[in-house]
Amino acid sequence: MIGTILGSRYELIEKIGEGGMAIVYKAKCRLLNRYVAVKILKEQYTSNIEFMDKFRKEAAATASFSHNNIVNIFDVGVEGKYNYIVMELVEGKTLKQVICENGSLPCDQVVEFGIQIAQALECAHRNGVIHRDIKPHNILVKEDGVVKVTDFGIAKASNSDTITHTTKVIGSAHYFSPEQAKGKVVDFRTDIYSLGIVLYEMATGKLPFDGDSPVSIALKHIQEPVVPPTAIKYDIPLNISNLILKAIEKEPIKRYQSATEILHDLRQIRSNISYNIPQNNGDTEEFTRIMSPINIDEDKSSKTSYEDSNNYNLYGKNDDEEDYDDEDYDDEEYDDDEEDEVKPRKKRSKNKKMKLILVSIGIFIVLIGAFAITLSMKPSTDAGSSKKEVKIPQIVGKSEENAKTIIEELGLVFKVDGEEKSDKPKGEVLKCIPNEGTTVKKKSEVKVIVSSGPEEVTVPDLGNLTLQEAQNQIANMGFKVGKVIEENNETYSEGTVIRQDPQPGTAAKKGDTIDVVVSKGSAVKYSQTPDLINMTVDEASNVLSAANLKLGATTEVSTTDKSRDGKIFYQSVSSGSKVNEQTAVDVKYYKYKEPEPEKVSVPYFVGMTLGDAKNLANSLGLNVSGSGEDSDIIESQSIQAETKVNKGENISVTVKKQEPEKPEKPEKPDEGENQQ
Repeated sequence: MIGTILGSRYELIEKIGEGGMAIVYKAKCRLLNRYVAVKILKEQYTSNIEFMDKFRKEAAATASFSHNNIVNIFDVGVEGKYNYIVMELVEGKTLKQVICENGSLPCDQVVEFGIQIAQALECAHRNGVIHRDIKPHNILVKEDGVVKVTDFGIAKASNSDTITHTTKVIGSAHYFSPEQAKGKVVDFRTDIYSLGIVLYEMATGKLPFDGDSPVSIALKHIQEPVVPPTAIKYDIPLNISNLILKAIEKEPIKRYQSATEILHDLRQIRSNISYNIPQNNGDTEEFTRIMSPINIDEDKSSKTSYEDSNNYNLYGKNDDEEDYDDEDYDDEEYDDDEEDEVKPRKKRSKNKKMKLILVSIGIFIVLIGAFAITLSMKPSTDAGSSKKEVKIPQIVGKSEENAKTIIEELGLVFKVDGEEKSDKPKGEVLKCIPNEGTTVKKKSEVKVIVSSGPEEVTVPDLGNLTLQEAQNQIANMGFKVGKVIEENNETYSEGTVIRQDPQPGTAAKKGDTIDVVVSKGSAVKYSQTPDLINMTVDEASNVLSAANLKLGATTEVSTTDKSRDGKIFYQSVSSGSKVNEQTAVDVKYYKYKEPEPEKVSVPYFVGMTLGDAKNLANSLGLNVSGSGEDSDIIESQSIQAETKVNKGENISVTVKKQEPEKPEKPEKPDEGENQQ
């Protein structure tokens, strides 16, 4: 594949990754001359036409929105048998690699990464896209700490695959929700669950559920309680642990209901580590469920399953569950072994059957009579009942006061059954129970759910953000961009937010507008300081003048290096700096000077031989002159010892002749010895 050109513009350069469904290459876009990532779907998925159609649609849907924490999709195409997506090339590591290298991450980093992932999900959910495969492998971490979520669209297109398909998606079984494991239809809350598992792994360095196969892991997601993060790492703050546990509740209704909710709590923890997140109290409220009728005569083992509220199987038996044999509950184990009791039992059974038949006949006769009486009285009953029954009028969208007046005028009982967060005004009726148009008897109770008003959210701090970044953050938190005013500012760089209204940290309702003031830069005119190094003073003066700057003080520094003569080696304002026009720039430059001759100290030559004095003088770069032999002794010298003189200086000396030593006379021998 290396060297292949897709779409006549994307040249594949090198393979940079491979997942369960696709291979990723680094490529160069010949048209825009930039590097991109190209994800090519593996061939085994290209034969499924329905899958490919969904893949392309979802990839195109993801490309329709952008966010700083989502890997941008640039293009989608088909080249022969290759189906590919062109994406933003992100330099960095996957979150899985970061966790493997570091183990558990610091709590502040867990919160920061969690905020960025939640922001990405919030943007995707707002655009109607469910990721369905949130896991550390699909989260990229740049060197500057920015998190990028990838693989949007592919996971969404996988909704036709069953649980057995997870054996081909490496690691996904560890992160998907119980409803995914059951093969049920999922909503945005399944991404919340997966995010909770990722937060759990970041905080503890471990996965909450593990097993030998994807199926065994999936069953644990459905059935087994999770070990709290604080039980694994005791230094994890309780609010972070509670946030994670709330995100990975097995029942979606008990989880965070949106990415915005969990994002709010994460931001609160970031700004206030003692922020309290209450733990779910595990209430046992019974929710209405749809399930198959229970046949008592069938396998009694099923009774245990239905009694255990944690093990309801609402979609039928799982293929991986173990079947129970009827033999395990053989009726014979309840029979008495004594033969003399068998016949009386059979007689009692026959008597019971006879009584049941007679009672059934009697009930049947009574029902026929009652039915006949009802038919005869029907006209008069209907006439009376029509006066006692009314239809519930349309009250949804009306204020609580108006709805109450309308309901009570019809002789019904009005009751507020609760409040819900809504973008509707506070007190507006959102739901009616029973539904509008339903016929009910007078004095019946009509329950309503009213709006508690738009949800209040903490206004973010937009200071120093660019206008585009500020607008994105305002939209992501459910606010609207209000007035955008520009003004000069000496502190904030051009294009960044100076201040805002409402102020950061205040509470505001979703849908409220936020006004921002953006810097136009300084009103003072600036110039960019040129590079003056190695220029002459005259050259620097001309260059500074062209840049609307001035040459300041010039300082001369001596040098014996002639090649540096006249060149500037220092400027008081570094090159590239923005300064006010007409700012003076001081410089220092080199000035060449001839080096002075080297000085040496004259030795003390008196008492030395003329030859030794000459040798010593030569070694010091001096000259010694005097008439005589090298063996003659110096009596005086023309320049006093210890005097500093230039090298090559001549020192005159006077010498005296060295008297040759006389040989010793031999001793005369004794006369006695000669005689002998």
